[in-house]
Amino acid sequence: MVAVLHMLEKRHLLGWDPFDTERMLYQIYRDDFDRGGPVLTTALSAVEIACWDIIGKSCGQPVYKLLGGRCHDKIRMYANGWYGMAKTPEEFAARAKTVVEKGYTAMKVDPFGLMDREGSTRDIAYSIQIVEAVRKAIGDDVDLIIEAHGRFGVRTAIDVGRRLEPSRPLWYEEPLPPENLDALAKVRAHINIPISAGERCYNKFAFNDLLNRQIVEVLQPDLIHMGGFLEAKKIAAMADAQHVTVCPHNCDGPVLTAASIHLDFCTNNVLMQEAFVDFDVPWMPRMVDHPVQIVNGYVEAPEAPGLGMDLNTELFEDFDLSDNTYSCWNGDWASKLTSTS
Repeated sequence: MVAVLHMLEKRHLLGWDPFDTERMLYQIYRDDFDRGGPVLTTALSAVEIACWDIIGKSCGQPVYKLLGGRCHDKIRMYANGWYGMAKTPEEFAARAKTVVEKGYTAMKVDPFGLMDREGSTRDIAYSIQIVEAVRKAIGDDVDLIIEAHGRFGVRTAIDVGRRLEPSRPLWYEEPLPPENLDALAKVRAHINIPISAGERCYNKFAFNDLLNRQIVEVLQPDLIHMGGFLEAKKIAAMADAQHVTVCPHNCDGPVLTAASIHLDFCTNNVLMQEAFVDFDVPWMPRMVDHPVQIVNGYVEAPEAPGLGMDLNTELFEDFDLSDNTYSCWNGDWASKLTSTS
């Protein structure tokens, strides 16, 4: 990524006015014929978001006010990352209760560990026990999202989806790897719960294909991977035309959390926002001077210029980046999260 940014700096960025963001990104994407895949679009996204931070701070306005203004009084947040050390249904249930105690009215959980493609009957049953325990712990008034991380084959995705129905998930996230939309359409036709996807789509053309199939109820663009604010606004408008809600994917720290919230406030069909804020690794909030504050599961509209924060670069050398105790991708958690462990 750093190498791509240096390449962009030398070939394209030096001398550009950050206010001309739309033209700059279009020309880069047009002129780099190999397109660079997600690495290039992630680098372009970082540049675009940084430009809007500069524009906002130059104008003395928060970014969302420069992109259409406020569409919502506050943004509902859903919690992720809270279950990283849980391994049994009872442990998942206990941790879920702490999420509710913090005021969240929605949370996401991946109960599948390292299950891959065609899960065993025993392991699938164990994962469903985890979901049922969480649902019982949080009650019927809290929304529960089920994350599959794109790991299943069609048969298992359908089997799991049907077993999830009694727990009333708000949506079933990425049941299949993202490359085959025909396969996802087959899953959609055989289950009765909403499906979400889109975190691994990297431009509006990929989102157009996904939306035109009408196989998702919730679209999840990731602001740092698909072009930045302006591309995200276009994609959200495409989703709105299909009566699809948007819930931006967000797993990459306090800057992306802040940027996603600015996108949310100026986008009318945003349902809510993913956040690890209260459950991330301990050093993460220290990366910026004013991290996002979630109060009773909601965020108020930012008023500070730009993204409303600056990096604490002088503190980076003091961070213990090896502390991933609370990460939901902790390898110890994933390897032991099966019924046979």
